[in-house]
Amino acid sequence: MVYIKQLAEFEGKQVTLKGWVANRRDSKGLVFINLRDGSGLCQCIADESKITADEFAQAGKLTLESAVEITGNVVKDERQIGGFEIQISELKTIHIAAEYPIAKKEHGIEFLMDQRHLWLRSQRQWAILRIRNTIIYSIHNFFQKEGFLQMDAPIFTGNACEGTSNLFETDFYGDPAYLSQSGQLYGEAMAMAFGKIYTFGPTFRAEKSKTRRHLSEFWMIEPEMAFYDIHQNMDLIENFLQYVIKEVLDKCQAELKLIDRDTTTLESSLHKFPRLTYDEAVAIIKGEKDVNGQNSIKSLENELAAVETKIAETLAEITEREAKIALPSMKKGEINFNQNKIATLKNDLKDLEENQRNIPGWIASAKNFEYGNDLGGSDETVITRLFDSPIMVYDWPHAVKAFYLKRNPNDERFARGIDVLAPEGYGEIVGGGERETDEMKLRNKITEHDLPMDAFEWYLDLRKYGSVPHAGFGLGLERLVTWLCKLKHVRESIPFPRMYGRLLP
Repeated sequence: MVYIKQLAEFEGKQVTLKGWVANRRDSKGLVFINLRDGSGLCQCIADESKITADEFAQAGKLTLESAVEITGNVVKDERQIGGFEIQISELKTIHIAAEYPIAKKEHGIEFLMDQRHLWLRSQRQWAILRIRNTIIYSIHNFFQKEGFLQMDAPIFTGNACEGTSNLFETDFYGDPAYLSQSGQLYGEAMAMAFGKIYTFGPTFRAEKSKTRRHLSEFWMIEPEMAFYDIHQNMDLIENFLQYVIKEVLDKCQAELKLIDRDTTTLESSLHKFPRLTYDEAVAIIKGEKDVNGQNSIKSLENELAAVETKIAETLAEITEREAKIALPSMKKGEINFNQNKIATLKNDLKDLEENQRNIPGWIASAKNFEYGNDLGGSDETVITRLFDSPIMVYDWPHAVKAFYLKRNPNDERFARGIDVLAPEGYGEIVGGGERETDEMKLRNKITEHDLPMDAFEWYLDLRKYGSVPHAGFGLGLERLVTWLCKLKHVRESIPFPRMYGRLLP
């Protein structure tokens, strides 16, 4: 058996493919089958004159998602998806599928999420999750090449990394335990043993949030490095992200094209990332400092005006095309063309109207931002829209950052934290920083955050026995996938999303 992705190796030869029917259309004496096998798609042509009558009858009865075995010659054809087609010489039906619930029409997102186990078969979801696989593979490659050891942090923990308010609590043989929100504290312990380590595993947040950025279960990559400071940490983050981006650009061109991803911003992200202090970032958000001649407030006001103009133009075009369809002289082909165009325009209109609703809120948030606060989603959107690559914001007010971050020795108002914000309005994809090495400062911060001291005694031991400067970060895999694929919602970045209000399928 051969896989579709291998067809270039078999041009002019006979192969056998096994897969599912992604589409079927009939013509006089011909049946065109779009076959998918998980590795790709290929058009297969059943010619009545070249196969048996029974096989041709089988071909005509194939339903969407029926399973078949097809044998035939591989013919190069650049017009076809994948660049090849199969001229069928033999066809065997493995299974005739029942009527498929996902039709070739517009479906609501809740319906598609209820059918997630089947929606995964669609070309778009197939492409997104293949890109996710490339990202995962490149993450491991990068760290292994850099001399890191992959280690594993426990999923059950007796202590919270950043407080218990957003943790799932479980019963652990009569004692309370939590599903891990981060493997970082354990990562620090492992870095003190092995120097450079990374963990890659599931993490959990019990936030009752339905924003496009939040999942309750997601995958985190968390490196920790002994003898690293904040600046070495930022260098590593930049090198790491650029390695992953380059791998996706090199290996996923077909998938990126299938999801209509403009790669301009990904390509510009291969240059050095801007590094801004918190103070600089706030000045940009509030419109007190321009970026390459662009002002955050003015650019949003101009964009809002452009969106409102585009909405009016789109509504006018929809009305015009609907009037054309109503004409009795309109031919069927022209009707179908206009109906498809109207459907596209209505989808565009939804995006425009969402921007029309959101932009005034972004403007208000930027104007009213209070110095000393953490950046919210709106603030991240405002600043990242001014850049064509990820940006690094560092040296944050210590009050808004985790207890384990080291203070800036030159100005203790600030913690040596780092957030990496993705461009195009996607916001935070990496959080990290240099870790506090002073035991008493850590004890004070644990008390200040109202955390149970006894649960952290093992962590404090790391500052008693061979304490050294060290740093690390956490990357949310799904947020990275969401940005690289330019998805509207993080739920498409993972095979089976778990989020507030969604436990099945």
